Amino acid sequence: MANTETALKDVMTSIEGVLGVALVDYGSGMALGTLGGSKDLDLTVAAAGNTDVVRAKMRTMEMLNLKEHIEDILITLNTQIHMIRLLTGRSGKGLFLYVALDKDRANLAMARHQLRRIEADLEV
Repeated sequence: MANTETALKDVMTSIEGVLGVALVDYGSGMALGTLGGSKDLDLTVAAAGNTDVVRAKMRTMEMLNLKEHIEDILITLNTQIHMIRLLTGRSGKGLFLYVALDKDRANLAMARHQLRRIEADLEV
C-alpha cells in the first residue's frame, strides 16, 4: 500500500507528460497533497476549482437517477488534458486525483491505466 506522497511521486514518474498532480478531498475542496505544477498551474487553485466540477457532475447524475459511478472526468484544452480520477476504494471515498498532462507528450490511455494502478495501491 502506498501513502499519499508515494502515490503522487508514482504519478509524476510513471505517466509521460505529467505537469502536476494533486490528491483532493471534494468535501472541502482542499488538496491533501500536491506535486509538480508551476506559476501557471497552481494546484491548490485547481483542486478547489475541480471540486466544483466533481460536485456538479455528481448532482447531475443524481438528478438523472444514474446508478453509475464516475471513473474519471476529462477536460481537454488546447495544450493540456486535465484528468479527474475519483477514488473508489474504501479509504478513498470522497477523494479524487487531479492530473494535468501535456497534450503533446501524454498518452491518455496509458495515463488512465497507470492511474487505475496507482489508485488500487493508495492507502489514505
